[in-house]
Amino acid sequence: MKATSVSSASVQPPPRRVTREPLAVSVSHRAVEPEPPAHIASKVAWVPQRDLEQPEWLLAGQRLGAIGRCSQWWIGDWLRYGVSKWGEKYALAARVTGYDAASLRNMAWVASRFDPSLRSDKLAWSHHVLLAPLDHSAQEYWLDRAVRERLSVADLRLALRSTRNAQSESPSACDAPSTSLGRTDAVVCPHCGHEVEVSRK
Repeated sequence: MKATSVSSASVQPPPRRVTREPLAVSVSHRAVEPEPPAHIASKVAWVPQRDLEQPEWLLAGQRLGAIGRCSQWWIGDWLRYGVSKWGEKYALAARVTGYDAASLRNMAWVASRFDPSLRSDKLAWSHHVLLAPLDHSAQEYWLDRAVRERLSVADLRLALRSTRNAQSESPSACDAPSTSLGRTDAVVCPHCGHEVEVSRK
């Protein structure tokens, strides 16, 4: 039997893999008109730009309230950063923010008295101002009590005053930590933000 030879010309190469370019997708570059804002706020006014539904109105109020409650913390922390990095810049900060230097020093001082983990978003800045002179454990006690009992700033002021009076008569008569009001006779210096003890005669 005669062997048949296979010529190299008859051998088919393996099929070549064809890679295809991804299809070009036609994208329209038409400008999408942004929806007009529901309201705008200037330095002196809040103005609705169209007829608002109640949920939109409530959301706007929630945002405004958050800004009002947070702004002093933000400015206080911002000032502390600037002072630690570049030294005292209260005059410059006053020009930038529109607040007077004494108010800015007070914001920075109060912010320095509360670690962010201790600050309560359920209470106003003014609650924290009242508690700023106290030591850490007393701050925790009063912040917790103010939230739990839903104390207004005026209520908290009265509670602090009555506790101080009770401590002066009998230290064991009060349920607050004994150190809670040991520094209530201190005032904040409007120039440097430090406490100055006031002796009573």
